[in-house]
Amino acid sequence: MHSQVLLVRRSVLAVALLSVFTPAFAADSGAPDSTSDLNSVVVTATRTDQTQASTLAAITVIDRADIERLQPQSVQDLLRGTPGMSIANNGGIGKATTMFLRGTESDHVLVLVDGVKIGSATLGLPSIQDIPVEQIERIEIVRGPFSSLYGSEAIGGVIQIFTRRPAGSFVPNFSFGVGSYDSLHGSAGLAGRSGQGWYSLEASHDQTQGINACRGKPFPNGAGCFTYEPDRDGYRNNSLSLQGGYRFSDEWDADARIFRAEGHNKYDGTTSNSSDVVSQVAGTRVHYKPIKAVTLTLSLGQSIDLNDSYLNNVYASTFNTRRNMGSLQADISAGGGLYSLGFDVQRDKVQSNTIYPVDHRVTRGLFAQWQQTFGSQSLQASVRRDDNSQFGGKNTGSLLWGWDFTQELRLTASYGTAFKAPTFNELYYPFYGKPTLRPETSRSFELGLRGTHSWGGWSLNAFQTKIKDLIAYDDRPNLPLYPYGSANNIDRALIRGVEATANTTIADWSLSGTATWLDPLNDTSGLYHNNVLPRRAKESARIDADRHIGDLSFGGSVYVAGHRYDNLDNSYRLGGYALTDLRMTYAFQKDWRLQLSANNVFNKHYETAAYFNQMGRNYMLTVRYQPGQ
Repeated sequence: MHSQVLLVRRSVLAVALLSVFTPAFAADSGAPDSTSDLNSVVVTATRTDQTQASTLAAITVIDRADIERLQPQSVQDLLRGTPGMSIANNGGIGKATTMFLRGTESDHVLVLVDGVKIGSATLGLPSIQDIPVEQIERIEIVRGPFSSLYGSEAIGGVIQIFTRRPAGSFVPNFSFGVGSYDSLHGSAGLAGRSGQGWYSLEASHDQTQGINACRGKPFPNGAGCFTYEPDRDGYRNNSLSLQGGYRFSDEWDADARIFRAEGHNKYDGTTSNSSDVVSQVAGTRVHYKPIKAVTLTLSLGQSIDLNDSYLNNVYASTFNTRRNMGSLQADISAGGGLYSLGFDVQRDKVQSNTIYPVDHRVTRGLFAQWQQTFGSQSLQASVRRDDNSQFGGKNTGSLLWGWDFTQELRLTASYGTAFKAPTFNELYYPFYGKPTLRPETSRSFELGLRGTHSWGGWSLNAFQTKIKDLIAYDDRPNLPLYPYGSANNIDRALIRGVEATANTTIADWSLSGTATWLDPLNDTSGLYHNNVLPRRAKESARIDADRHIGDLSFGGSVYVAGHRYDNLDNSYRLGGYALTDLRMTYAFQKDWRLQLSANNVFNKHYETAAYFNQMGRNYMLTVRYQPGQ
C-alpha cells in the first residue's frame, strides 16, 4: 500500500513538472495550436465581449475543436483536469456529478447555459451529467469570485456552456458511435447563415447499460448508497437544441434558443433507484445600439430541472424547479473605458410531493462595472447589490488589475467578495431546514503571472479564499427552536492554492498541461479544525499530447490526482489514481472521419466518492460527418 501511495505522488509530481516546464524545452517548436488562440472572444469574465488575451481573470476555454479532438463521453470527462477542478461522480455516465472549483463547495459554482442559470433550487446543484457533449459548441470556465457580476453561487467561479453554433452558410453534421458497456451514441444536426439570419438545429441520443454504480453497505453501519444491488445501472438521454437569430438593422438584432434533454437513469439506493429527469433551457436576447458608444441588451430566460424518482419502478418522489430570469444591461463607452450597468431578476419555484412551507422566492440584483486600460495597465471593478425575498440584501464587489510589463508578460492581482444563498432544502426541508439561515460568504485574493510567446504560453496563479457561515448538518442537541440535526451556519473554510498551465508545440506534437496544488482546510474550531475538506484532491495534473500526420491524427492524455477524503473527520481515505486515455482520428474521405478512443487503458480501479464505482477500461468507435472540417 505504501508503495502505491508513493507511486501516485511521484506520478502527480512528474505530470505537474512536465505540464509546467514543457516550454523550457521548446527551442525548436512552432506556434501554439489553435486551441490556445488568445484572440478568441469570451464573455463570461465581464458579461461583455473581450479577447481571451485581454481578460484579467483566470479563464479556460474549451472549443468545439477541443471536444472533437479529445473525444470525451461526458461533460465530466471534458472538465477533468482543468485548473482548480475536482470532480466527484456517483457511478459512471449519467450519475450525479459534482464539481469543486478551487476547493470551494459543490454548490459554489455558477453554471450557465447560453447565459441562463441552471440547477436545482432544492439541492443547489446543476445537472451537468445530463448535458450531452454533442450539444456543446464551447465552454468558458472563469475561476474566482464573481458574485459582483452574477450574484449567488459564484464563489469558486462561473462555468458557461454554449450550445452549437453555425460555422458556415450551410453545415450539416452527423455522428454515430458504439462502445463498451453496450453504449450507443448518435447525433445529427444542421446549421447555417442566410443573409442577416442564422439558425442551428441539433439532436442527439446516448445510451449505455452502464456499470454497477455503487458497492454500498446496507444498514446497520451502512455507507455509500446504503444498499447492496449488484446490477448494471444504465442511462439514456435524448436531447434537442434549436436556435436562431436575425440582424434587422445596424441598430437592432435578436436571437432565441431552446435546449431540452430528457433522461432515464438507473442507480442504487434505498428510497429510490431510478429516475426520469428533464433539463431545459430557453432564452431570448435583443440588442439595441442607438449610438456607437451605447449598447442595450434585454435578456429573458427560463431553466427547468425536473426529477421524478422511483423505487423498483414504483413512484417515490418529485422534485421540480422552474426558474424564470430577466436582465437589462447597458454598456457605455466613454473616456477610453467601458461602463456597464445592469439589473437582474430571478424567480425560483419548487414543486414537490414533499411539502415546503415556502415554495418560491424572488431575487433582484443591481450591478455596475468599469473596465479601463491605462497604457500598459488595466483595471476591472464591479459592485452588486442583491435583494433576496428569503434573507434580505447582500453586497459584493471585486477589483482586478493587470500590468503588461513586457510585450510577453502580464502580472495580475485581484480581490473579490462573493456569496451563496441557502437552498430550499437548507431552508425548508422537513426536520432539516432552518428558515433563518444566513447566506454563505467569501473573501478571495489572487496573484497571477502569464506569458505569451512565439513558442506557446503559460500561466501561474496563486489564490486564497476564506469562507464563513458555511451551512452544514448541526448535530448539537441545544437547538431550542429547531430539531436535532438541522442545517446551520456553523462551518468555515480556508483554501489556498496554486494553478499552472502551459502549452507549446515540439517536433510537430501539440502539448498542453495543467497542474493544481490545493490546500482546502476546514477552518471551523473544534473536532474537524484543519482537516481537509471532503472530495478535494490536494494535487492534480493533466498533460495532453496530439499529432497530425496526413489524414491521421492521434494523441493521449494522462490525468493524475492525489488522495482525498470522503468525510469531514478524514477517517475515510480515497486513494490517488492515474488515468491514461488514448485517441485516434482518420479522415478516410472528404468530410468523413473515423474516431477511436480508449479510456482508462490500464484499467485502474478508483473512486471519486466513497463506495461509488467508476468505469474501467472502455472504448468508443465513432464515425463522423461534417463538411469543411
